[in-house]
Amino acid sequence: MNTGMLWFDNDPSVTLPVKIRKAAAYYQQKFGRSPDLCLVHPGLIGKSGVSLMLEKITVRAYRPVLPGHFWIGMQDQN
Repeated sequence: MNTGMLWFDNDPSVTLPVKIRKAAAYYQQKFGRSPDLCLVHPGLIGKSGVSLMLEKITVRAYRPVLPGHFWIGMQDQN
């Protein structure tokens, strides 16, 4: 993903899937299409590995993304 939308949510009472769904809904409203990739800080994914699927969104750990931030957008088709 070369371009995307940066989303911030550090509310500890909200789960990771809910945060990503909120970001995806806003992305859909703003850009008119559904995102399929969300990059997050590795600490947010935990022991499940480097990636997981949330509905149709691939969630990947990416160290440069700060905790509480979500880089969400469309996966490059290269």
